[in-house]
Amino acid sequence: MKTDVEIKDDVLDELAWQPNIDETQIGVIVEDGVVTLSGVVNNYSKKLAAEKAAKSVEGVKAVALDIEVKYGTDFKKTDKEIAKAIVDAFEWNSSVPEDDITVKVENGWVYLSGEVQWEYQKNAAKNAIKDLLGVRGVSNTISLKNNIQPREVKENIKKAFQRMATLDADGITLETHGHTVTLRGKVHSIKEKEDAETAAYKAPGVYHVKNELKVEHYSKYA
Repeated sequence: MKTDVEIKDDVLDELAWQPNIDETQIGVIVEDGVVTLSGVVNNYSKKLAAEKAAKSVEGVKAVALDIEVKYGTDFKKTDKEIAKAIVDAFEWNSSVPEDDITVKVENGWVYLSGEVQWEYQKNAAKNAIKDLLGVRGVSNTISLKNNIQPREVKENIKKAFQRMATLDADGITLETHGHTVTLRGKVHSIKEKEDAETAAYKAPGVYHVKNELKVEHYSKYA
């Protein structure tokens, strides 16, 4: 098992490896496998990229973000300008049902609400605007509503896990209650934990996923 010092070194190396991140702007603290990232970046996508980089490191159990997004005066946008850019972005993205989504912008923070049919539409809405100039953060509370009954949900998710090379399907147990799926068991990395949740969300009829998987690292040479 990696020590916190080893995890910190690996996170710093991974941040330095990313072409769109200036690792000197980001502080890294590791305690019991939990990584806290701090600092200031000049756009929201860099904040997300730093989070993704840290989560990809073996030994990381969780990531806490304390990174602030600050734009220079030359790049400041009013909330009205940001809202207009979001509407345009949604119109150009065929995966986003813009008529079903409500947008609110306040001090550069974007709040998305409404109802869509599929999880990919909810994610597409956030991805369509995360790189827009002036956006400091996105709160995505869009809910799901579809008419598919959760029959055979459990079996479909199990098959999806078995098809994924990154997952040890035998280490994961599934519980279904209506449209909610609960994942329990052990995985080897935070990436595996997130991959399992993503796969579960793709199953027809799944509205919510409770991810209670535990990250338990192992030695390749044990």
